[in-house]
Amino acid sequence: MTPLPSRLAPCLATALTLALAAAPAHAQDIPARRTATVDDAYLSIAGLRQAYARGELTPLDMTLSFLDRINAIDRAGPTLRSVIETNPDAAVAAHAATQAYRNGTATSLTGIPILLKDNIETGDRMRTTAGSLLFPLPARQDATVTAKLREAGAIILGKANLSEWANFRSMMSMHGWSARGGTTLNPFALYATPFGSSSGSGAAVAAGLATAALGTETQGSIIGPAMAMGLVGMKPTIGLVSRTGIVPVSHMQDSAGPMTRSVADAAAVLKTIAGSDPTDPLTVEADRHLSDYTLALAADAVRGMRIGVVRRHAFNDNRWGSAMDRAVEILESKGAIVVDNVELPGTEVAVADQLSLVLTEFKHDIASYLARRTEQPLRTLEQVIAFNEAEADRELIHFGQELFEEALLAPGIDDPEYVERRLRARRVAGPEGIDATLATHKLDALIGPFSLNAVAALAGYPILTVPTHFEGDLPKGVMLYGTKWSEAKLLTIGHAIEQGANAFRRPTFVATPPPES
Repeated sequence: MTPLPSRLAPCLATALTLALAAAPAHAQDIPARRTATVDDAYLSIAGLRQAYARGELTPLDMTLSFLDRINAIDRAGPTLRSVIETNPDAAVAAHAATQAYRNGTATSLTGIPILLKDNIETGDRMRTTAGSLLFPLPARQDATVTAKLREAGAIILGKANLSEWANFRSMMSMHGWSARGGTTLNPFALYATPFGSSSGSGAAVAAGLATAALGTETQGSIIGPAMAMGLVGMKPTIGLVSRTGIVPVSHMQDSAGPMTRSVADAAAVLKTIAGSDPTDPLTVEADRHLSDYTLALAADAVRGMRIGVVRRHAFNDNRWGSAMDRAVEILESKGAIVVDNVELPGTEVAVADQLSLVLTEFKHDIASYLARRTEQPLRTLEQVIAFNEAEADRELIHFGQELFEEALLAPGIDDPEYVERRLRARRVAGPEGIDATLATHKLDALIGPFSLNAVAALAGYPILTVPTHFEGDLPKGVMLYGTKWSEAKLLTIGHAIEQGANAFRRPTFVATPPPES
């Protein structure tokens, strides 16, 4: 594990001394500094920037406070195990951000502490492991999204725990468990599932251990944990955000995306990480579709928008009905037009093909990824499988690696049958599925059950989840689906729901379930 904050004391003290020495000559004109509180840990990005600009807090104050909270809550106390590693250079970055505010050079995310899922590379002293014990050394350079966050001034606070290999080692894998980090707990109900591979990112943000986090999703891995822990989560359109430097599952379905406590924070993070990247060919169109997503949050922007509600899809799943009902009530009160009980054209054939398609893509993508991690001793999928077998008492203690083994037998991405099935899946899920439904009813977006995320994943289309209410100890959320490049519309709708629901709560770490009635 990364040294805890107490072991960073010498460098932190030095940084704090330098920060105080750099105080402006007319410090009496600035409001008095305060000790960072629990309330500060839950400030939005805009709230933190205002506190920094007023001189009430500094990025160094907040970084040290978050590190203390990780020590007290994640490593001790409820022991969430949501943070797999803290950044030993976080205080240095925080000092630089503090200086930027004093010098008037702060930018959009200067001083905002953000966690990254531990399959997103950082070219620093932290490791990038996808939760596996396989990777002993740090990556050589930042992932593109990491570099964009640093350029915007964000402080990379650490790495978040995850379902090992992003839940793609076994069909029996455990949500939130990795050999490196243990099992992530849901901070609202320690007995409940954190639901998805970006569980550490979600748990940490919900528990006030960072202002925001990045997760990654192939199918359900951002929106699932966000929904389970009362957060806003967005999986962007495939090709809007670069995947370079992220441990892959499927280049046709993978994306990084924000996990935050508000739609405004999600929009701010998305604005920073989106854009074309010459090292990721699928992002070639991204710059043409960029938007200042923070401008999509006008109070009355949802008025007149048409939103369809898909009640039934794939199987009879009633878990999300109450959240859909709450969202519909709010949207109609704000002037949106809701078309209920919309039927999506049949997508069963596409969904049935999904696992075999992803196995082929994983075989190709993980080989390319491991080959470029030249600092690591093991660089093929065969070697990874052998490593797990040799470390079975640590790596295979809960479940196996049959998906890795099946991937070895999958055809290549140039196999004609694979190419035909992938094209069919995208067509059936996208133009003939989601797009046809939107066009038939003249809709801006869809509300639908969790199972609909499989269709959106195949199409490469965006998904947004927003919390709506609580049932017992646990938050409930609604899922919004749109066509390609429709992030701004989804954020507009999500913001309207959020303002009406006001559903985020701070977790209380309930340890045991209520008695059955």
